[in-house]
Amino acid sequence: MSTNGDRKRAIFSFEIFPPKRDMPIDTVYRALDELTDLEPDFISVTCGAGGSADGSNNRTIEVASAIQNKYHREGIAHLPCIHFTRADVMEMLDKLEENGVRKILALRGDRVAGLTPKEDFHHASDLVAFIRALSKDRFQIFAACYPEGHTEAPDLDTDIRNLRKKVDAGVDRLISQLFFDNEFFYGFLDKARGAGINVPIEAGIMPITNKKQIERMVTLCGATLPRKFQRVLAKYESQPEALRDAGIAFATEQIVDLLAHGVDGIHLYTMNNPYIARKISETIRTLL
Repeated sequence: MSTNGDRKRAIFSFEIFPPKRDMPIDTVYRALDELTDLEPDFISVTCGAGGSADGSNNRTIEVASAIQNKYHREGIAHLPCIHFTRADVMEMLDKLEENGVRKILALRGDRVAGLTPKEDFHHASDLVAFIRALSKDRFQIFAACYPEGHTEAPDLDTDIRNLRKKVDAGVDRLISQLFFDNEFFYGFLDKARGAGINVPIEAGIMPITNKKQIERMVTLCGATLPRKFQRVLAKYESQPEALRDAGIAFATEQIVDLLAHGVDGIHLYTMNNPYIARKISETIRTLL
């Protein structure tokens, strides 16, 4: 990826998820074989709901370490803290550092039915402050932000005030939750900068390729579906390949517009699908 004149180059990164504990881990490595060929700036690895309670964090560490050491790309480990103790976090940090992984996405994480949260970390800002105090500058800390506001926040302004606290605790870079209408992101960006949040902010983009995926994402994060995409869904929902291609085209159009507006980066939620990542990468490569 080359620099265009004196313009700052936008970061281009991917997110993947490790398979569940009872599933073969080879599936994620097959995806990584192709994804790393696209030369992303980094690849983040999610951590399953429940954290250390179900052992999924071990696979997060394993995959992030493989990205770093086998595939020679930058790996980022997701660290959702609501079900972790301080001892859990310290153990994970030690393992990550041993494997050369120095980037962490610090998250509160989702509440899990039947699983009682630990009392050590109530918010992502608590985790950020803990990691920063413990490790100083040995880790680069990423955190999440929400262009339409967190689903539990009363309004966007309140959410941005909380985001400022998180950034002030020691965040180096932000990655946004997915969105489908760029105007929400631009409005959020203006408010964030106005609130004194000056760290780089990457735009999180998820290519929607099937109806169930859309319904799940809208339910989970409250993202607004533009009428333009609703029309696409209505036309192609019974044609899987057509909907996939339409979803790729919609996401690509979003990314082109974001890059034209000079965003700090694009974080592509790949859903472990190299085909989708490659199609988008091939189109936008020269724009980065």
